[in-house]
Amino acid sequence: MMKTWKKFVVVACLLLFAFAAFGCSEEGPMEKTGKKIDQAAEDAGDAAKDAGDAAKKLFE
Repeated sequence: MMKTWKKFVVVACLLLFAFAAFGCSEEGPMEKTGKKIDQAAEDAGDAAKDAGDAAKKLFE
């Protein structure tokens, strides 16, 4: 289950990065929103990893 979540987060981050990289050179509201979403996805991935590490320590 956790592996699927991590794959989803990685794919989402890559897609968001691709959209941002190939967009227009002028940063508008959609680009700013995209960056915020990308950061939120990255933060969620980090939090999921931390939670997984904490859960793993509990069962060691």
